Parts: sequence; C-alpha cells; structure tokens
Amino acid sequence: MAIQTSNLGYPRIGLQREWKKTLEAFWSNKIDEEQFLTKMKEIRLQHVKVQQEKGIELIPIGDFTYYDHVLDTAYMLGFIPSRFSEFTSYLDVYFAMARGSKDHVASEMTKWFNTNYHYIVPEYEEGLQISLKDNRPLRLYEEAKQELGVDGKPVILGPYTFLKLAKGYTQEQFTTILKQLVAPYVQLLSELHAAGAQVIQVDEPIFASLTKEEVQQAKEIYEAIRKEVPNANLLLQTYFDSVEENYEEIITFPVSGIGLDFVHGKEGNLHAISKYGFPADKTLAVGCIDGRNIWRADLDEVLTLFTTLQKQVQTKDFIVQPSCSLLHTPIDKTEEIHLSTELFDALAFANQKLEELVLIHSALTKGTESISNELETYRNVHHTIRSSAVRNREDVKAARTALKEEDFSRPLPFEKRYELQQVALELPLLPTTTIGSFPQTTEVRQTRKEWRNGVISNEQYEQFIEKETEKWIRYQEEIGLDVLVHGEFERTDMVEYFGERLAGFSFTKNGWVQSYGSRCVKPPVIYGDVAFINGMTIKETVYAQSLTEKVVKGMLTGPVTILNWSFVRNDIPRKEVSYQIALALRHEIELLESSGIRVIQVDEPALREGMPLKEKDWDAYITWAVQSFLLATSSVANETQIHTHMCYSNFEDIVEAIRALDADVISIETSRSHGEFIDTLKHTTYEKGIGLGVYDIHSPRVPSKDEMYKIVEQSLEVCDPKYFWINPDCGLKTRRTEEVIPALEHMVQAAKDARSLLKTNA
Repeated sequence: MAIQTSNLGYPRIGLQREWKKTLEAFWSNKIDEEQFLTKMKEIRLQHVKVQQEKGIELIPIGDFTYYDHVLDTAYMLGFIPSRFSEFTSYLDVYFAMARGSKDHVASEMTKWFNTNYHYIVPEYEEGLQISLKDNRPLRLYEEAKQELGVDGKPVILGPYTFLKLAKGYTQEQFTTILKQLVAPYVQLLSELHAAGAQVIQVDEPIFASLTKEEVQQAKEIYEAIRKEVPNANLLLQTYFDSVEENYEEIITFPVSGIGLDFVHGKEGNLHAISKYGFPADKTLAVGCIDGRNIWRADLDEVLTLFTTLQKQVQTKDFIVQPSCSLLHTPIDKTEEIHLSTELFDALAFANQKLEELVLIHSALTKGTESISNELETYRNVHHTIRSSAVRNREDVKAARTALKEEDFSRPLPFEKRYELQQVALELPLLPTTTIGSFPQTTEVRQTRKEWRNGVISNEQYEQFIEKETEKWIRYQEEIGLDVLVHGEFERTDMVEYFGERLAGFSFTKNGWVQSYGSRCVKPPVIYGDVAFINGMTIKETVYAQSLTEKVVKGMLTGPVTILNWSFVRNDIPRKEVSYQIALALRHEIELLESSGIRVIQVDEPALREGMPLKEKDWDAYITWAVQSFLLATSSVANETQIHTHMCYSNFEDIVEAIRALDADVISIETSRSHGEFIDTLKHTTYEKGIGLGVYDIHSPRVPSKDEMYKIVEQSLEVCDPKYFWINPDCGLKTRRTEEVIPALEHMVQAAKDARSLLKTNA
C-alpha cells in the first residue's frame, strides 16, 4: 500500500505579510519591476521550502500568485478583455485587469465559492483567441526543481470550473468555448509531463454542485484531453463539499487519482463510496484535515475514517491531505503565545496542519503506537476546551431557551413602517448615503497604532477620533448627502471591532489570511459562548449625531457576517453561534435606538457566501441566516429604519432571502458586477427600500456623474423611485480622500439630476 502526504495549496501572504507589502510597494512605485519579481520569487521559494521541511511529499507548485489564481488562469489562456489592449507588459495588463486604472474599469470580483476569498471573474468576449499565452505552471515547476531540488506537484484550475466561473458568453456558446479550451490544456499538461511532473493537480471545485448533464459534458472534455496526453498523472481535485450526487460518474473520469473532501463533504462522500466503491486503478486523495478552520484535528476521528475507507475501497494508493488549499488559514500559530493555554493548544494553523498530515501518515504506515504520545496530547486538548467555562455559560443558554416566535418579526409590515419612517426622517426622493466607512488614512492608522502601543492616552485617541468624525460630518454636509455616517475611524475591521467587545471571542496577533488582492484580514476566533458586555458603537454614533441636524446612521455588522468572517468553534452548530451573536447585537441596537439614532444599518455582506454549494441544502441555511438577522433587528420601533448592505455575491440565488430579511432598505453592490443585479430585478419584483451601488469603490478611478446617472437610470427601470436610494457599492475605507470627495459629489449631482427628471415626468 502506497500512502503519501500532500498539500493542495499554501498561504501566499508570508509569515509577516511580506507578499502584501511587496505588492503595495510595487503599486506605489517604491520598488521597480525587477525588485518586485526578485522579492516575490524569494517568498515563493520560501513557501516551498517550509513544506519540504515539514515532510510533505507532494508539494503544490503554481498555487502562488501575484494577485489571484483565477486571474492567473485567465491571463494564461488569453482571456484578456480588449479594453486592456493598450497595455503591453504582463504586469501592467495583469494588474489593470485586477484593479482597474484611471481610465479602465477592473474586471469583476466575487467570492470564491462559499469562502471569504475573492477571485477576479474571467471575461469572455466575441473574437477572443483562446490559446496558451504563458505556461506559468511549467516555469514555476522548473524553478522549484532547479532552485530547491523539489519535484513539485503543479496545481492548475480545471477547464470546467474555470469556464463556469467566467462571464460574457451565452449558454449556447458554453459548449463551443469549452471545446476550445481543450487545446491549451493539452499543451499545458503535455509540457508539464515532458518536464517530469509526476503528479498534476487539476482543481475542479465546481464538481460538488453540477447536474448530471454537466458532469457528462465535463467528462467528455477530460476524455478529449486524456486522448492527447495519455501518460500524464492527473489528480482530479474536488473540495468544499461532497460529489455524492455525481460520484458514480466522476470515478469513471480518465484520470489517475481523485481528491475528495472528507471534512465538509464527509457524510456524502462516505455514503457514495459505500454504495459504489472506488476504482482499484486510481489513487484516492483523502482531504481529512480542515483547510478552512484553525482547530486541531481529531486524530482519532481521522484514523477511524481511514479504517473505514480501507475496508470499502479497492485501491491501495492513498494521499493524506487537507480538505482544500490552506490559503484560507493563517500560516503559523507560534506567535500567538498571548492566548490562553487552553485556546492556544487547541489551534492548528497551516504549518501545524502540515505537521498533522505527517502524524497521520506515520500512524497509517507505522501503526498508531508510533504517535501514541501525540494522540494522548490531542485527546487532552480536546477535552479541556470542550469542558471550558467559556463554552458552557448558563446565561447564554437561558437566553436562547427563552426565545419566542415574536422575537423574530417587526410589529408592522414594511409599507406601513416606511410611511411612518418617511414622516419621522423627512428625506427627499432618491435619498443619498454612503455604506459606512471613510478613508483610513496613514494618520488614522498611525494614531491607532500609537494608542494601542501606549504612546498616546485614551483621551488623546478619543479626541483624534472625534476630530476625524467632525471633519467628515462637515464634508458630508458640504457634499449634500442626505443620511450621514460617522466614518468608523475607530474601527480596524468590521468584524474584529465587534468581536473585541463581545464575550466569547479571542484575537490572534498574526492570524492573517488573504481576502482579495493585497487585502488581508485577521478573522476573530469565536471559541466560546457569545454574549453582550457593554455598548460598542453608542459613543461615536451619538457624538456624530450631535454635530448635525441631518440623520446619522448607526453602523453594525450583522450576525451572519460576523459568523462567516470569523474562525468559528466547531463543537456546536453554526446556527446556534449565529443566534448567540444576534442576541448580543439586539441589545446594542436597542441601546442605539434609545440614544436617539433613527437609522441603523446592520451589514450582511457575507450572507450569500455562507450558503452551501448544493442547492438542496440552501433552504436550511437561509432559514437560520434570515432568522438571525430578524432576531437582531426586530425589537426596534416601526419608525426606526433598519438598513442592511451586501456586496460581491450571486444575488439572483437569494432574492427571496433578501426579501425575507425584512430590512427597510438594502444597499447592494451593482457597478462592479456590471449591473448584474439590475438584470435580476427585471425578472422579479423587490418592493422594499433598495440602493443599487452606482460606483465601484475598489478601483482608484473617480467615475463621472454621467456614469453614475446611467446606473441610476437603469435601476429606476426596475425599482420603484419611492423606495430607491443612491449609494456607492461599498464602504470607502480603502480609498483616498481625494478620490472619495469628487466621487461623492458626482453621485449627489447624479441624484439631483434623476430627481429633476422624475419631477419633470411626474
């Protein structure tokens, strides 16, 4: 029996976020292209070396990127939109596609399946010449071989997932384009095989949610590829869920091995294997360590899994690997010694997960007695945190038990509430607002750092925050916005800020993961029962309201987003954790309302991304996600207006869920997705308050008034003007002041023009 250790992908960002810093230095012209490429190579090889030293046999090559692996694939295959044709160098084209430029709109960005990672959406255009423009995996494979003597495992995004994630083609064109991908994939794989690649990992995560017809279509493509590359050792890799529904067909694909997720798809994949077995002539790659969370594995459970598999499958060849790429986990926990011992001991970041793979390999090849000490340590760690007081609070349990049906609904229906709110708020037609945050300048970040390091006092820091808040209240008044925000200058991150003020959370010092591009986030760790402690946003919001006669919105992050953007305890259902967060936020919302705040925004940008991949599982998730939002927001008076915000999602899947949230106003990202949600609304009605984002805040370019007016115009074709709001796509935290002010001025002018037109046509 042959058993190997493997990894599907390693975090890109570097132990001290060197990757992020290198990117941003290059973008700001602090280093030139040669320095950039040299530093990136250094980081890339260091990651390979770490995995080599940890004892991983099949080390992924090509998972490293300068921005996004889907963008890498798009560039490699020639999916380069014509609007970028004036750029000549690789990096200029690449980063223009990713980030846009002053005169070029970036490609769309959206969530990578149900994770908090974002990918750049490939764009197909008529007349596009699909070919292998650059065999990047080959270059990186040869680099690792020459520089480190590592015969790595090239990782590529599979043709079916790639095209399914792309946009710009009709359904009728899909099959034709898919067939056009065969030639470049054949060339790519042939060259890798000729260079000596022993195993080539082909990622097809979309396989977890395909119809039978689609699986058959994908199989035909793999048969066409295999015909031309008969000897390449292809490992078809799935993750994020089971492939149960199509397992019987997938195991007949002409590949040498198949990777399955036995963490997030354990039940389904085991059921399929028990029913259909597994081919004797293929390698089974077992995703047995959670690549998406930060907890130590239950080694006993993993070894039981292998015992079950070895009884049920014919193959003798196994690969021990994570459930998915470790892109979604921080790199190393060794710097987190500030955490409590019980929590620190329970953690496993990427490097620790690699060590777990080696332990499992040892147990499987040498017997469990070879890791008897480690097994005992693991059992003790799990027992300690399970029985911890922070996970067994009686007050939290009592609050959950006491919930009644009426705690999940507003007193009056939307139409009646909105009438009362119009009287109370006295807003114009097509009111303007922003999503919440304003630029976190170098001065803001530096002052916060000085405060956290004890260089300045609490009083000095609070005075600075008040000064910034007042400055931006005045800017908003001068611009002419209708509903203002305080700017969130006191917040580092929209989830971390609340987690720091709630019981049950803990925070790492270096637990960074990539969100999109160079943006890294440090998710909180929900390790205990969540409960309210003290007011979290009252002081800053009430201060901002005291500065102006205009309405100021309270700004909170919703329970489902806090859940989905955190590393969550895995001993109770996610629904229960979400309800705990909702009850804590409910208390905060009631405090805001009693302090005179009449508009309260509860952001749920991550609601869609938490949806299971399989449509059959959607209803259960949506039910408790919506109930969590309602639990947090339903205790306010009818006159209090509840807003919510969502961004970067496939909204057409959740229009009914959005409606069920019963928010008085929802703002949704629209401009970067090139008006996709507007198209959705052509086929369904939305009869509540809605703001469709009129400009992309992720790009440095300042859009013109006319661009924004066009989106308003298109939106009003599908939205009732009585309920329509005008706002940017997202918060403005990452933009510069000189970009924000003119953009908002253009937005307000577009709103005024639209109002004038509506009055003229009335």
